[in-house]
Amino acid sequence: MRAPVVTAPQNTAAAIGFALLGVTMISINDVLIKQLSGGYPLHQMIFIRSAIGIIFSLVLVQIEGGFAILRTHTPGLHLMRGALVVVSNLTFFTALAVLPLAEATALFFVAPLMITLLSIPLLGERVGHLRLTAVSVGFAGVVLMMRPWGSETEVSRFILFLPVLAALSYSLNQILTRRLGVTTRASAMAVYIQGIFLVVSLLFYLLAGDGRYAEGVENGSVQFLLRAWVWPEGNDQWLFLGLGLNSAIIGFALAQAYRLADAAVVAPFEYIGLPLAIFWGWVIWGEVPVPVVWAGSALILGSGLLVVIRERFKSRRLPLPLGERRQ
Repeated sequence: MRAPVVTAPQNTAAAIGFALLGVTMISINDVLIKQLSGGYPLHQMIFIRSAIGIIFSLVLVQIEGGFAILRTHTPGLHLMRGALVVVSNLTFFTALAVLPLAEATALFFVAPLMITLLSIPLLGERVGHLRLTAVSVGFAGVVLMMRPWGSETEVSRFILFLPVLAALSYSLNQILTRRLGVTTRASAMAVYIQGIFLVVSLLFYLLAGDGRYAEGVENGSVQFLLRAWVWPEGNDQWLFLGLGLNSAIIGFALAQAYRLADAAVVAPFEYIGLPLAIFWGWVIWGEVPVPVVWAGSALILGSGLLVVIRERFKSRRLPLPLGERRQ
């Protein structure tokens, strides 16, 4: 008989709030990176963002208990979680340099569906038929937005696959977050992530920081990954500062969300990032969504709203002790 998985105490309302905050900051982060992708390499953005973000994260560490909370008995799992986050970021942002924001986000939004399904075998969480139905409806919305019957995009299938790979890495990362959150504070996990980003970006700088591998390359995604470092000028310095602040908020908010509630409960609320991506694409780059995009968004948001109503109904009708899982 398999031993039960120990999880952190439940606080669904707070978890949902942190999830919404984190996803909103992610959408702003995507806008900033896409806006800067034409003049700076990805690894430079990650380095500056993480260098600034780790400062804010260390402030949060002090608020949550001081530097003592940075001690861990599971460094290997934290390293694995950091590697998954790095893969997720690199693959998604490399695609974002070429794809429209809404399209890249739609492809990435298989992630919450993966989290909900992976939480069953990996975390032992119970997902009721209603939530499974809601997830199925949301998945139908994602498929609809991807328009499998034909695409007008001119990028390669490999580029289209990158956000899906990012989604898988992100899903596994959040499953690990739920396990590690039992004994690790959200601010500490954010510091670990920022530290790993700093190390990886410095390695990229040592290998390709002079831009020698980008010479003669025409692919926009490869150029974004390998071009030389350039000192930020003018208003770009403020955009980089915004990236750093966003990074700290994102790391803390999402880690907190998955510490406080079952992954299957939190995941659907990440869908708010999809209409946000559509909004930013329209406001900043003049990308007007076609009717099929609106239809897909309605299905995705509707499934998330159904989960919210179900969770509130269950909490009123069937109060459960802290730590107890609910269908």
